[in-house]
Amino acid sequence: MPNERLRDALLRNGLDLDQVAKAIGVDPKTVERWITTGRTPYPRHRHAIAAMVRETENYLWPDAVAPERVAEIGGSEVVKVYPHRHSVPQDLWSRLLEQAAEHIEVLMYSGMFLTDNPTLIRTLRPKAQAGAKVRILVGDPASREVARRSEEEGIGKTTLAAKVRNALAFYRPLDGEPGVEIRCHRTTLYNSIYRFDDEMLVNTHVYGFMAAHAPVLHLRRLSGGDLFETYSESFDSVWNTASPPRW
Repeated sequence: MPNERLRDALLRNGLDLDQVAKAIGVDPKTVERWITTGRTPYPRHRHAIAAMVRETENYLWPDAVAPERVAEIGGSEVVKVYPHRHSVPQDLWSRLLEQAAEHIEVLMYSGMFLTDNPTLIRTLRPKAQAGAKVRILVGDPASREVARRSEEEGIGKTTLAAKVRNALAFYRPLDGEPGVEIRCHRTTLYNSIYRFDDEMLVNTHVYGFMAAHAPVLHLRRLSGGDLFETYSESFDSVWNTASPPRW
């Protein structure tokens, strides 16, 4: 079976067979077989290619790493666990945002705490203009999922929807900006996800608690691990079902 993930990763990074082959010291036909027949390269070649295309080894070759090793690496992807979102240092949020150059992805219902930063729009716009891919997912304020979550947090059925509308008004100046996409989702969120290149903050959702009082995982992507990749794929799944806002 062809390795479409590897094919896509090479294309996205502008790499052809000859370039890859020369970089890792193999014949171009060998690289072609890795793509067209799904053959698995030796570990040293997997590491080199993963670094070249800035993807994890486990993403490109899901079956190449032993489950025990994947679990071990996954544990190392956890940088720190915070008991509550409000206990995450503000300078960590600032550092992650300032250093992000390729991917800024946010999945939440409203995330009103982000809008407390008056410079956020002025930070996101130039990053998108410089080539970063900015994707923002907020809840659909008219959805039953938002209403249900609002009730579960104990703040009333309509409160969260109002927060979502405020968040959409905040992000609206970015609408139509090249490199920025904003969508509304109607999913039941088990986690809010904040990705900044190869680092991520995952805010778990706990029944009966507002997100600010729920735990946060700080993750850093490692080749061969799949914890970071799991949440990244979850983001994509929600993104693919979401729609543009009804401004």
